[in-house]
Amino acid sequence: MAYSIEYFHARVKNEIESWPHGILADFARRVELLMEFGPNLHIPYARALGGGLFELRPHGREGIGRASYCFVVGQCIVILHGFVKKSQEIPERELQIARKRMKEVQNA
Repeated sequence: MAYSIEYFHARVKNEIESWPHGILADFARRVELLMEFGPNLHIPYARALGGGLFELRPHGREGIGRASYCFVVGQCIVILHGFVKKSQEIPERELQIARKRMKEVQNA
């Protein structure tokens, strides 16, 4: 059974859709895998960040993107936040945004 994808807010979808073409194309491929495999999708495509938070790990010639997501009741995945990485580490600010949004989704 396939998983469905929702976005936390239209702004999150718009931000991701503004990514450079190569990163966006890889994101689309990884979302298809995520919809098929759900929580069984692992590195190099996705990674658990702990506490129920996960990240998709798209990349292209232009750089590396990250899209945080969580699972909610049923077969639904919510994309919480997305950004293009500028360094090896995930900036703490980006993690805080994703974790805050995950709490909002889980408490809805």
